[in-house]
Amino acid sequence: MAANSSSSSAVKMASDGLWQGENPLDFALPLLAVQIAVILGVTQGLALALRPLRQPKVVAEILGGILLGPSALGRWGAFRRTIFPAWSSTALDTVSGLGLLLFLFLVGLELDFRAVRRVGPRSVAVAAAGIVPPFLAAPALVPLLRLAVPAQAPPHDHRHHHAAPFLPLCVFVGAALSVTALPVLACILKELGLLAAPLGETAMAAAAVNDVFAWALLALALAVSGGDHKGTSELAPVYILASGAAFVAFMLCALRPLMSRLARRHAGAVTSSSSTTGAAAACALALLAGTATDAIGVHPVFGAFVFGLSVPRDGGLAERAGEAVAPLVTGLMLPLYFAASGLHTNVDAVRGAAAWGMVALVVAVAFLGKFGGTFAVAACTGMARREAAALGVAMSAKGLVELIVLNIGKERKVLDDTTFAIFVIMALTTTVLATPFMTALYLSTPKATTPESDGTELKGGDVCPAELISSNRSRGLE
Repeated sequence: MAANSSSSSAVKMASDGLWQGENPLDFALPLLAVQIAVILGVTQGLALALRPLRQPKVVAEILGGILLGPSALGRWGAFRRTIFPAWSSTALDTVSGLGLLLFLFLVGLELDFRAVRRVGPRSVAVAAAGIVPPFLAAPALVPLLRLAVPAQAPPHDHRHHHAAPFLPLCVFVGAALSVTALPVLACILKELGLLAAPLGETAMAAAAVNDVFAWALLALALAVSGGDHKGTSELAPVYILASGAAFVAFMLCALRPLMSRLARRHAGAVTSSSSTTGAAAACALALLAGTATDAIGVHPVFGAFVFGLSVPRDGGLAERAGEAVAPLVTGLMLPLYFAASGLHTNVDAVRGAAAWGMVALVVAVAFLGKFGGTFAVAACTGMARREAAALGVAMSAKGLVELIVLNIGKERKVLDDTTFAIFVIMALTTTVLATPFMTALYLSTPKATTPESDGTELKGGDVCPAELISSNRSRGLE
């Protein structure tokens, strides 16, 4: 059977049917459809089970992937060979990666720095205080990580006996420890009714600034890990950083003003047909921007994110593109990315007291580094101590950006299976703890808020996108 060939090019898309003696699950398209159905069924079921605990949906999606992967059901050989055979991983990873790219385009579209201006310098200071301590802890953490998790070479492969280079590993670990998940944080604040409170506004603004810093750190991590390929120049990281900076400058300083002028010129002549065409063109350009950054040596999602930042709000182009893309991406494709991350996580790889001790240490550094820096700066800028503590807990929530960092680190062979599993466990732990800790610290919450009452735009890139897109339509925000 073609599907059983080790060469992915030999895999046919669809079968001729059972009556022709062919099993549909031996072919790419029907197997992918079954995989998506299984993933959505498991993750949605977990989301319902976790709803009384007020946990964000991303927790259920990552846990669902872990349950379907080698840590649980993947141990069952018949299940693994039938539903998630090794030859099918490319198709699932490609679809989930495309969803991730389009989601980062949505995040760029919706990222609004007006909240930063409203809150003032405090948000920038809080963001910096949440990034610097954990990032500076990485050089001290990496040697301990190497002791607890010795480098393991694949069988019969003498090229990988050495550990990952120190600098790339430090940058990836520092980035993973430093990021805050803006979409997850927004979901938590909305669930607790804190979006309209000063705490919520400060947290969202600081997380927006943190996101920008996180992408800069990710670009740095990709640059310093880009020169490990045989035959590449030692100056490759410099070329990657310079090309990435030129790409960002072109997008924000040349393309954005041009698009803004075009949007203002045609704002009065928008029809249903031109609106659809404009949204499709924006999506196509986001995909091309991702291709451009991939050619540079930076992950494609960085290009889509920067292009999203470049799309002007004039004329409603950003809103129309977001409404066209958000339901499919956030309702279907993005959960596949979280679940695929879980499928790639083998908790069994974390073995022994030293490795589990490293899990506890990584969780402590990630949480306390974020909490301590954020609490100190927030308290020094006049925030009440209880609110400053709640803000510190909120900024410790992990999610999308960290998983991107971890997956890219694994792709680049900077993170091995055990290190990857340790940091996925850390992301889950800090995210799960955020809601109960914030509830305990901030018991007297304000009344539940809506996007209209707090002035914070929450669409595809921020929180519960499918619900918010539909609510925007019901309010007439086309």
